[in-house]
Amino acid sequence: MSNHELATLFFLQLAIILVVVRLVGYAARYVGQPQVVGELIGGVLIGPSLFGALFPQLHAAIFPAQSVSVIYAVSQVGLALYMFLVGMKFDLGILSHKARTAIFVSAAGIAVPFGLGAVLGSHMLNEGGLFTDSATRMQACLFLGAAISVTAFPMLARMICEWRLTGTPLGTLVLAAASTNDAAAWCILAIVLASFTSDAGIAVLAVAGGLLYVFVLFVLLKPALGRLASAVEKSGMTGSLLGVVLILLALGAWFTDRVGIYSVFGSFFLGLAMPRGAVTRELDEKLEPLTANLLVPLFFVYAGLNADVRLLWVTPGMMWLTLVVTLVACLGKGGACWLAARLGGEDQRTSITVGALMNARGLMELILLNIGLQYGLITPTLYTILVIMTVVTTLMAAPLFHLVYGRIRGTVDARRGTTGRAEVS
Repeated sequence: MSNHELATLFFLQLAIILVVVRLVGYAARYVGQPQVVGELIGGVLIGPSLFGALFPQLHAAIFPAQSVSVIYAVSQVGLALYMFLVGMKFDLGILSHKARTAIFVSAAGIAVPFGLGAVLGSHMLNEGGLFTDSATRMQACLFLGAAISVTAFPMLARMICEWRLTGTPLGTLVLAAASTNDAAAWCILAIVLASFTSDAGIAVLAVAGGLLYVFVLFVLLKPALGRLASAVEKSGMTGSLLGVVLILLALGAWFTDRVGIYSVFGSFFLGLAMPRGAVTRELDEKLEPLTANLLVPLFFVYAGLNADVRLLWVTPGMMWLTLVVTLVACLGKGGACWLAARLGGEDQRTSITVGALMNARGLMELILLNIGLQYGLITPTLYTILVIMTVVTTLMAAPLFHLVYGRIRGTVDARRGTTGRAEVS
């Protein structure tokens, strides 16, 4: 297939993707789920699990193997832009009041599920057909531990935005804990990749490169970003200034991806470093609609194209194993974060909400799973099991949140950081 044919086909794929994820997203909101959860499910439905199973020839014609790389490349642009926007909305002021609890929750949310996942990974290696033949026991333990302990950082950001909790004590606590949690999970993944490639330098490069990036961004580049703020306040976000920001975004995503901690963290920290006020307000107005509605859904579809539920039906015991993995994920992650929040001084209501939201895995889990699949560490069967676990744990977050706080409309107690009654719709 020529480049021109791939480009032509991509526009048809894009139209189908946007229609499906929009319809499923609306259906999700109708039953009380955030639209982003519907987009996640829509991505799975477009893949071989449903569309490919019902219309295999049509699916192969619309989504041939040669076109997947195009979808992947464009989806990475969407992820980088979206995480940049998330970083811009991150309130460091409130974080200073929640740092102790956030670290406590994050540590518990990594240690407990990682330990349970490692034990489960060792058992699953003996089962066969889940990890590839080249995977060692240590790699299986580390990878499944990371997969069980990861949190849906970008997806939680969209949920919190939809529920109007951005900048609130609860919203900031969850995002702070989730970001710290996922940073640790990526360091674990770097160790997995290092062991898989027999190159310990990968892990060292990830840690050293990440620290160097943060230093350059917040110490060396910060004054220049201050001058950017002055220019925007004087003449607005012109095309030239927007171009400078996008160049910085591309370089940050490239560098962090190159050193092994993935592009989304480079874009997130750049957003975190941006001057608040006119800069972040105008960037959000210009970038958010296109990013959330056009680019991000592409990654859900890319992940869905690699998952095939039919693999679990043809192998005895796989459905039971999927149930076990999901239960371990929920008890290990949600339970540990709930208990840590309680021990950290939060009330019962907030602690339950923190546990429920931290238990969602979503986008970051899909990123991790795709890396494991691309590196030849896991099989499509285990990939599908973990995708189902991802969908289930993410679906659980909204009902539990609404059970505790009610359907949020306008300013609620969560915004004030109190434990009073929320306004419901």
